Amino acid sequence: MSTVTISAQDINKLRQMTGAGMMDCRKALTETNGDFEAAIDWLRKQGQKVAAKRSDREAKEGVVIAQTTADNKTGMVLCISCETDFVSKNADFVAFAQSIADAAIANKVKSAEELNEVSINGVKVAGLINDKLAAIGEKIGITKFERVDAPFVSAYIHGAYRMGVLVGLDKESKEAGKDVAMQIAAMNPVAVDAASVPAETIAREKAIVLEVIKQDPKMAGKSEDMLAKIAEGKMGAFFKEQTLVAQAFVKDAGKTVGEYLKSQGDVKVLEFKRVALG
Repeated sequence: MSTVTISAQDINKLRQMTGAGMMDCRKALTETNGDFEAAIDWLRKQGQKVAAKRSDREAKEGVVIAQTTADNKTGMVLCISCETDFVSKNADFVAFAQSIADAAIANKVKSAEELNEVSINGVKVAGLINDKLAAIGEKIGITKFERVDAPFVSAYIHGAYRMGVLVGLDKESKEAGKDVAMQIAAMNPVAVDAASVPAETIAREKAIVLEVIKQDPKMAGKSEDMLAKIAEGKMGAFFKEQTLVAQAFVKDAGKTVGEYLKSQGDVKVLEFKRVALG
């Protein structure tokens, strides 16, 4: 039995996240004691085709900027958050965020904490943020920061500073870097390839797939070993849809991203980072 109160706002939030019906969202939140991530899993285990959004690296409003050093060896993507889209769309706020991103690149910082200590015209970034907070009356800050170092890094900003992507390649290829960054922005893969998917992500997905299989009347009477083997086979679809190199290439669905990269001189993606506003 749930020990938390499930509000109408909670139900609506889960509906917005998943596209599931109101009663299903209420049931999911009740069954999982109000845990949104667990509620998404619960809906999926019932066989619902919901949008399993990942909440990592998301912020409600703000400006996301991705850029690289002049030599394209290092890239940074950061989010300067605020409370309303009125502020995030303001040209002065965008310029303020850009000045912080420029300082990050110029000083080759490694974290948001380090960036807060960097000085711009004699004032620390943390101080500039406090001054801006006082001026606009909204809570702001560096809420997301990611860095990629590679032989060649490509940066891409999508949708009026609402998403930023960094792609680290094993060799210079501006065209491939841009195309792959756009792919990541559009398709939001969980990892470069199957081998780099975190073990906990695989375990979570297997548990969902297995639960869906168990609820299929056609599977009644089959042994646990058989069900596990069937679930293992179905994981192939997950890797195809959720890992970058196995995904269908958005600019040419007739080939995978991996095949596209091979055609560009056997370019390899070493890592990527994707930061998006919620």
